Amino acid sequence: MEPHVANAAHQKRIVTALALAQILGGIGVAAGAAVGALLAADLASESFSGLAAASSVIGAAVIAIPVTRLMTVSGRRPGLVLAYMIGIIGALLVILGAEIRVFPVALIGMILAGGGTTATLQSRYAATDLANPRHRGRDLSIVIWATTIGSVIGPNLADPMGTMAERVGLPRLSGPYLMTITVYILAMVLVWMMLRPDPLHILQAADPEKKPRGTGAAPRVSLRAAMDLISRSPAASLGLASTVFGHAVMVAVMSMTPVHLQHGEQTLDIIGLVISGHITGMYIASPLVGIAADRLGRRPIILTGAAILLISFAISGTATGHQSTQLMVGLFLLGLGWSCTMISGSTLLTESIEAEHRPRVQGAADLTMGICGALAGLSSGVIVGLASYAALNVIAAALVVALLVIAAIERSRTRLLTPAQSHQ
Repeated sequence: MEPHVANAAHQKRIVTALALAQILGGIGVAAGAAVGALLAADLASESFSGLAAASSVIGAAVIAIPVTRLMTVSGRRPGLVLAYMIGIIGALLVILGAEIRVFPVALIGMILAGGGTTATLQSRYAATDLANPRHRGRDLSIVIWATTIGSVIGPNLADPMGTMAERVGLPRLSGPYLMTITVYILAMVLVWMMLRPDPLHILQAADPEKKPRGTGAAPRVSLRAAMDLISRSPAASLGLASTVFGHAVMVAVMSMTPVHLQHGEQTLDIIGLVISGHITGMYIASPLVGIAADRLGRRPIILTGAAILLISFAISGTATGHQSTQLMVGLFLLGLGWSCTMISGSTLLTESIEAEHRPRVQGAADLTMGICGALAGLSSGVIVGLASYAALNVIAAALVVALLVIAAIERSRTRLLTPAQSHQ
């Protein structure tokens, strides 16, 4: 049984630091996302606009591998700093690509800029290292919720940063990436200064059989081994499925909703309002979802999230592009369902794996989630092009039903295992 080693004041400081870093990181991610597609269209063509969004998602997933490898050996602090540093290098390359008007350079920069997203995703796990098990979901959800602030502020800074870029002789569309560099540096310094002592070191030191701090003797867990660890734990398998399926269907439906609205001749203001409602649904209830996961259990909230997602698909899938109010309700519920599956799934995955293996397993989970999310986003356009927006919602609903089947199988497997085996 995992000992509770966290001093309440120390854990509060860690969560506060991570939340502040999330706000800064969220500004950087959102600022770049606001103009990435436009920059790709300007440097290449509109057909490359979707690639800009996919590149940062794929980058975030791949960068999770070296980041979590470093975390396993050296702790959360160096890993998060590395992620932000890669994001800074990426933003610099985007600016360079925009200046010399070479799209491949800017595209490589967008991929590396995904390091900021890696840092924001891994921060939610860092918040659980020393959390009281009764408050683990709450602490994780607070860090996720903090992203909301940055996601709202970031796009609104795109225009003034574009003006600033022009004043210093840089292309206007590269301006938001200047903001990305600035806030990533601030977040990196904040993490480096305030995550002392490293929460993962404290967690590992609590068990004398785990790696002693600074010995460099941590077991190397490959990606394949990390996935094997997950597959051998019914609870961890459900946690992974919850985050991956919930994220994939959210990205797929969200990505094509603006196109569906555009076909309904809706204005950009209406489209923006619908997407804003979706983002609000993703984050606004996060602390309440975390508290519910702590009090009611991870699995009930996963099932609740799945039910909300199915309702959202029924609402969105039956709406035409002209029915913006119905789509707004559907997209809000889509965000709320994602919040339930992400928070409860991430918490369940974390507590189902031994502390010494958590960073690599969490990295493998985020890699899987990122790749599946990118594939879902890319394939959603093909599905709508060949069939319809309604068909996309039907397929998304089928994936959620698959999640429910996995939950039923996990419950059966757990009943067959001894208490000790169920956590292996």
